[in-house]
Amino acid sequence: MPSLDFKGKAFVYAHHLTVPFRELVPDAKKSCLPNSTVPALDGNLIIHGDNLHALKALLPLYAGKVDCVIIDPPYNTGNEGWCYNDNVRSPIAKEWLKKASPVDREDLERHDKWASMMWPRLKLLHELMAEDGVIFVSIDDNEIHRLRALMDEIFGEGGFAAQITVLCNPKGRVLSEGFADTHEYALVYTKYDHSGDFSSAKSEELIEREYTLLDENDDRYREMELRNTHREFNRETRDKMWFPLFADPKTGKVAVESGKGLVEVLPIWDDGLEGCWTWGRKKAALESEILVAHQVKNRWKIYRRDYAKGSRRKATTVWNSPEVQSEKGQAAFEEVMNTRFPHPPKAIGLIEKFLQIGAHRDALVLDSFGGSGTTAHAVLAQNKKDHGKRRFIIVECEDYADSITAERVRRVILGYPFKGTKRTELMRETFNWKKLKKAEELVEKAESVEKPEGADYDEVKITVEAGELVVTGEMTIKDKAPGIRGAFTYCTLGAEMSLEGLLTGKDLPAFEALAKYVFYTATGRTLATVAKQPAKGGDGFIGEAEHYRVHLLYQPDQAWLRSEAAVLTETMVEAIVAGRPAGHRSLVFAAAKYLSQKDLTGRGVEFCQLPYAIHRILGESAPRT
Repeated sequence: MPSLDFKGKAFVYAHHLTVPFRELVPDAKKSCLPNSTVPALDGNLIIHGDNLHALKALLPLYAGKVDCVIIDPPYNTGNEGWCYNDNVRSPIAKEWLKKASPVDREDLERHDKWASMMWPRLKLLHELMAEDGVIFVSIDDNEIHRLRALMDEIFGEGGFAAQITVLCNPKGRVLSEGFADTHEYALVYTKYDHSGDFSSAKSEELIEREYTLLDENDDRYREMELRNTHREFNRETRDKMWFPLFADPKTGKVAVESGKGLVEVLPIWDDGLEGCWTWGRKKAALESEILVAHQVKNRWKIYRRDYAKGSRRKATTVWNSPEVQSEKGQAAFEEVMNTRFPHPPKAIGLIEKFLQIGAHRDALVLDSFGGSGTTAHAVLAQNKKDHGKRRFIIVECEDYADSITAERVRRVILGYPFKGTKRTELMRETFNWKKLKKAEELVEKAESVEKPEGADYDEVKITVEAGELVVTGEMTIKDKAPGIRGAFTYCTLGAEMSLEGLLTGKDLPAFEALAKYVFYTATGRTLATVAKQPAKGGDGFIGEAEHYRVHLLYQPDQAWLRSEAAVLTETMVEAIVAGRPAGHRSLVFAAAKYLSQKDLTGRGVEFCQLPYAIHRILGESAPRT
């Protein structure tokens, strides 16, 4: 596959692996939480700090768990004033980037610097995404072709889903030279290789079940096997896509959980080789109504029903409706903050469309270029519309992370000063000749939106605008707009973990934070709960992954780190080996050891000196059963 070459690629190719660990530090005073609630890292988060470091800090908690990524990186127009300041280790790269001055039009290497900035961030985002995750990246003509080449290389050409053209400024940019720029783009990629078969299976249209299941003999739909058709995608390469589904032999209905009389079905090829599903467990549960099981040659197989054109909506690749326009984004920001944002924020309607395509009701949504906080605002607004429980993680590096990004979200949650009529779009439906034939159904749908929402608004209006049926809720407000239900924890990044820091006792991370980090670096898996540590002694066991038990000898105390308790000794090794199940090996993180690695290897123990983290130590070396 062709790849994009750019100056600095050799220096940043694996830079995401060398980014130091920094702990997420909650700030209760800047958080927006219900009374008596303690800040936590498992809910909505707004993080102030460099997004590269923030993404690395999120890995131990959220690797493989982010359902939807929405980012609006610098467009590299030459007028944005962004700086490349990643601390790459190469002396040559440091010399190249030492000025750390704003990248402008006069910088002949600005495209190389932009690609160097984006590469490690996209790599970490890829690692954070769930197996069935979707990413939306906003961009314009300055970097669209380079971004697509980067995305093809990181996500694979089969991960490409769409290049959406967004008519964000119908009148054209005033400062445009030559042609008036009226549009931008949104690149859509998935983490899995769908080979062009991407559908809006996560979208609210399908979750709402706006279609009805048709008769089995009806030719208006087709059935496609849920097992991935690519041999290279199997239990080992896509382990999160390997899980049992359960079929009812009498009805052919499919369930995600086992039950009485149900038959277990696994994604196994006819020749017995282990494959994987095309969907993850969460998505299969959400879409179970369109799954059906058939018995073929004494084996049960799972199929998904794909309905013919017209029976369900698919997102188009040209978006030109009013709610996606930039002026809507600026207006929404001004309404809440009573001031303008330097760069026109994305429209809430645009982000909501991303959410409707890529984020189910329980999705975790990540925006690592947080800006004015539009993504968080949109998540809260969409949750209100469909009673969802989506969570957001927003990262912003600028000093206004608290005063603008977080403050906007606080006001959206708690309410803000406002006087006048507030209008909220509740539904927008494009209609064509086929839909006009079913005008009665369309009106019923609009009225069904009006009824449940009516209590929240003084008036709900149904209008027709440029070939679209629009349902809008209107509320007259005298002094303060009501808030939307929600909360968030505000975080900063702790100091970089270093050997010097451990030796001096300066800025030591908490045990649990370090435990989750070393577990992830060793196994590539998140550790939801750290094993409880005894008050005294213990072997530092923190968690288990497949064939390894992971141990951490550490306390955030300088005196303790300099004592023998922090050293892997003969006695400690004996205790670790004695408590280990048969067929397992031990991985121990500690400040020092008294035994040789040869001796440790003979006992099935691997040693890692803190704070240096290994990356995915299991990999090919994991023993087979």
